[in-house]
Amino acid sequence: MPRDRQVYLLDPQDLPPETIAVTFAKTSRSPQSFRQIAAELTDARSADFHEKWVVGYGHASVAEHAVLHIAVENISRLAVETLESNRLASYTEKSTRYQQWGPEDFFIPPELDRHLLRERFAETCRDLFATYTRCLPTVLEAIQREDPRSPAESEEAWLRRVRPQSVDVCRFLLPAAALANVGMTINARALEHAISKLLSHPLAEVQAIGAEIKSAARQSVPTLVKYADAVPYLQSTAARLSAQSAALPRVLDALAPDETAWCRLVDFDASAENRALAAALYRFGSQSYAQALAAVQVLPPAGRSQLAQAVLADLGTHDIPLRELEYATFTFDLILDQGAYAELKRHRMMTQTPQALTAALGYALPRRFAAAGVMGDVRRALDAAHQTWAALAEFDPNVAAYIVPNGFNRRVLLQTNLRSLMHFIALRTALNAHFSIRRIAHRMAELVQQAAPLLGSYLRTAPGETWQQVEQAHFETTASLENHP
Repeated sequence: MPRDRQVYLLDPQDLPPETIAVTFAKTSRSPQSFRQIAAELTDARSADFHEKWVVGYGHASVAEHAVLHIAVENISRLAVETLESNRLASYTEKSTRYQQWGPEDFFIPPELDRHLLRERFAETCRDLFATYTRCLPTVLEAIQREDPRSPAESEEAWLRRVRPQSVDVCRFLLPAAALANVGMTINARALEHAISKLLSHPLAEVQAIGAEIKSAARQSVPTLVKYADAVPYLQSTAARLSAQSAALPRVLDALAPDETAWCRLVDFDASAENRALAAALYRFGSQSYAQALAAVQVLPPAGRSQLAQAVLADLGTHDIPLRELEYATFTFDLILDQGAYAELKRHRMMTQTPQALTAALGYALPRRFAAAGVMGDVRRALDAAHQTWAALAEFDPNVAAYIVPNGFNRRVLLQTNLRSLMHFIALRTALNAHFSIRRIAHRMAELVQQAAPLLGSYLRTAPGETWQQVEQAHFETTASLENHP
């Protein structure tokens, strides 16, 4: 006699995360229902199970069923970046668009305790935050003059619309030392890896955060994160590669600098479109992949266009495209301001390799600083931050990153696939996206459409806007190689 289907939640308010993990794990060998298994478990029995099977026998996937929600408050945005580099988690952090920072909302790294540069670091932070505070109302007034309230718009609605724009501009002044809160939802397996990365980091703040997260997590999953520790491999590899990179001879870039050198498509397989289309045929057909690929390769242009339509033409605004689009990959070499990178890093399914945050590549500046009459004050504050960074870099390049404001540029190597790109481009070219990331997204879309015109034509960008228009409308100075090596 068939059994009735049942779908229900195991309540984390009634069951500890480790018990839930064991309950799900035991179903592979037990005919009992999940409710029956959970009812027979105690904290001690759950711990014994994890010690034997997760730790002892390496069945680490069991730990993925234990999910934690961790609140981390008053850490630097530099530390937030390190924390969020762990891909398999969900994060929400303090917004630079909807919140403002106070004059003392910054972190002083303990590496500077009793060091002569400590006071200079603090003074530079205070200057950046004071400049930020002075600019906020002035920039807002300039935006209000540029975009006055319509008769049909309430005062409240108008302010709700224009105030975030002023904060978006002034965020260029916020240093990486600015304090923030971040909420993290993560399973115990990913958390163990994240803690190990944090404990292996060269900065004392990040190491301390790793230790505190481990301590907090052990209250809920005492066994699953028990053995998380610093990883010598991560530490030694970073040291060796940093030394070898510094020792390499400087060679000229094979590509001459131009106005678009800040966004280059450096690797793309010309057969990627065919491979993605062949994979889609493979999924819904019965032939081998080699047969599907050969069939696609001999199709006339009209036939390939028809196949692309079958894959993407019915895609709705909120639909997720077929996974087979992941077979088409693209690699970009980017130079973008740190504020834009803070948004780019949220797309964690992309493979991202950021270089260290420095002031060596100059800074980008929004035009609205000039419209507000504060460009001189902003440049002065950013130039002072650059000088402090240079002094700190001689002491410790890792510590020096704290003083770098959002406006400064950094290099990022980015590899992604067409499926992820479709989501990224649609989201980050939208008119409500920050103009820094909008410029990047439009240029990436343009390059993909040139390299893969058949599938690239289905990228959804904001209508009537190009990266050139974003740059002209919003930037006084950009992340262009024309201005720095």
